[in-house]
Amino acid sequence: SSCYLPPLRYPAVSWLEARDGSPECYLIHGGRTPNNELSSSLYVLSVDNRGCNRKVTLRCKEKELAGEPPGPRYGHTISVVYSRGKTACVVFGGRNYLPPAERTTENWNTVADCPPLVYLLDLEFGCCSAYSLPELAEGQSFHLALAREDCVYFLGGHILSSDCRPPRLFRLRVELLLGSPLLSCDILNDGFSITSPIATPTGSAHEYIILGGYQSESQKRMQCTSVALDDVGIRIKSREPPQWSSDISQSRTWFGGNLEKGSALMAVPSEGNTASPDAYNFYEVSFQQEAEEEDPTQTCSQESTDFEDSAPLEDSEELYFGREPHEMEYSSDGDGDTYNEEDE
Repeated sequence: SSCYLPPLRYPAVSWLEARDGSPECYLIHGGRTPNNELSSSLYVLSVDNRGCNRKVTLRCKEKELAGEPPGPRYGHTISVVYSRGKTACVVFGGRNYLPPAERTTENWNTVADCPPLVYLLDLEFGCCSAYSLPELAEGQSFHLALAREDCVYFLGGHILSSDCRPPRLFRLRVELLLGSPLLSCDILNDGFSITSPIATPTGSAHEYIILGGYQSESQKRMQCTSVALDDVGIRIKSREPPQWSSDISQSRTWFGGNLEKGSALMAVPSEGNTASPDAYNFYEVSFQQEAEEEDPTQTCSQESTDFEDSAPLEDSEELYFGREPHEMEYSSDGDGDTYNEEDE
């Protein structure tokens, strides 16, 4: 019952928590396809527990959009806002190819920042609306978006037209009124220059650690920053970074993503590996809060990167995630079928 989810580069991804009987899921919008085309599709990725007793499968559905949907793009963000008992998605930023009337053979693959429009998506009916706000005068890409209730904070980003990373910080408020939604935007002064960062949540609600990314075209951002969202607004303060390994410190590029609360996965090119020039080293960065101490401890450990004995996954293969033994006890997939440790 799932649709095909193509390999996408630089899509916008957001987590939608379980509310009102709906399961938690991930929202995936846009991105580059392997054919170097740009997608405008919205996929909903969730966990389907109705399969085999010991298997958890993923389900993917493409959401039909109507009205004024955001066009094909990559490097943008999608966020979830809650207001007055309603839920909506906010899409902002990104890049797209030049308009068809401006594309020629010489500039066929040239991209430009998308117009600085804010798109509001209704997940229930798929209705989309575009809004123009005077505070958002320029398009931007590869920024960070953090949402809390009816507010979305846009931090950093890159402006392609001027090739700069301004230290910008915007607060977008979305009020889902009974008639037409009301959007307002404020320019805040606590921003800093950053693109393609990783935001990993900590133990407290709406508190994050920002790491990774770039502060200029040729310089990685080695610092870490703590960000907290509350009823008053946003609080930003610097924090001590982990003891980066030499591979991470000396690499020109890096990328990664959030693993869980207080942990992130970082990948850097494996320098000097002539046998496999496209190899990468993966590191887990953990921020752990010690009991009865104010200062968390940071670690940066390298995970195993020996994949020689692992067969590569094809696009059509199903991925299964093992369930914990206590989950088997309440499963109704098969009567009389008990958990066997050897089956793992």
